[in-house]
Amino acid sequence: MAIRRVYVIGTCDTKEDELSYACERVRAMGAVPVLVDVGTRGAGARADVTATEVASCHPDGAGAVLGLEDRGAAITAMADALTRWLLAREDIGAVLGLGGSGNTALVTQAMRALPVGVPKLMLSTVASGQVAQYVGATDLGMMPSVTDVAGLNAISRRVIANAAHAAAGMALNPVTEDKGDLPGVGITMFGVTTACVDHLRAALAGQAEPFVFHATGTGGAAMEKLAESGLLAGVLDVTATEIADHLVGGVMPCSADRYGVIARTGLPWVGSVGAVDMVNFNGRDTVPERFKARNLLVHNPQITLMRTTPEENVQIAHFLTERLNRCDGPVALFLPLNGVSAVDAPGQPFHDPAANDALFAAIRETFRPGPRRQLIELPLHVNDPAFAQAMAAEFLRMLS
Repeated sequence: MAIRRVYVIGTCDTKEDELSYACERVRAMGAVPVLVDVGTRGAGARADVTATEVASCHPDGAGAVLGLEDRGAAITAMADALTRWLLAREDIGAVLGLGGSGNTALVTQAMRALPVGVPKLMLSTVASGQVAQYVGATDLGMMPSVTDVAGLNAISRRVIANAAHAAAGMALNPVTEDKGDLPGVGITMFGVTTACVDHLRAALAGQAEPFVFHATGTGGAAMEKLAESGLLAGVLDVTATEIADHLVGGVMPCSADRYGVIARTGLPWVGSVGAVDMVNFNGRDTVPERFKARNLLVHNPQITLMRTTPEENVQIAHFLTERLNRCDGPVALFLPLNGVSAVDAPGQPFHDPAANDALFAAIRETFRPGPRRQLIELPLHVNDPAFAQAMAAEFLRMLS
């Protein structure tokens, strides 16, 4: 078996002693450390991989990274270089970063680019605060340094050693794949599409293993990160409410790259427009003033839903079809003509046939069918059992 190394990454111009100590502790555990210097101000004498070597991976060469007067620009450029450098390694057992806010931003960018399942641990001075920007949709671990990473003392030695031992332990004990696992399928769900997802899970039983993601912005991103990491055989993207939040200004938005992973990987994709009838806000008092007169539904004290308009549904349709039209892999977009969520049905507060008609018409107009790309319209509600069964049957057909 190839040796899996622990890459210890930091700025040797300011943290060489601490980084070297982490390498010592990794080595003491029986793992092989590699000290990677990402400093932009000076060379580290003890680095196994120099800052110049990493910086040379920048598209514009090392000169675009090293010696810049603007520290922020230098960190940004080094982060891009480190991402490219790290993605080219084939012997990663674990990645351990140490540092303050600058090095945390730098190293975690590269960590986020690695597949889910590759051990990643960041020992950081900012780990006990808001860390979403550092972690993203990955399995990256953030560990508070307690004291600043600024010298070795009785506290920092213990904390750094614990982080080093954790990284070494993960590198020495990799999780092996179970060849008996069923193919994994990512499924997006919201409370108002839960019935559909429950039917899907029942229809897939014994044939695929469902991984359900709450479509809250981070949920869709996490699912696509697994797809990008090769851990999914395909996607049942039932719920698209993150698009509405992205376009209208809700609190659970996707990024502009939503569905981009499907185009890049060619994975089988079967999806729908579940919950595009709503934009999500926090408590009712947080709804922007310009939306106060809209059709609002208080889901709970922390979540308020706003019904999307016909015009907004046209925008949602264009966002979705523009991305699906890029896909060369198998794609099937299902339209539930009798309603897109549990609160979009006759007698329910978000029942709005005009808004749905605008959505479906815009999809029909802009979706480009092809040999592997199909639009399937059914006179069913998204939560009808028959709708889920049709989606599951198409997905299993693609897998076979």
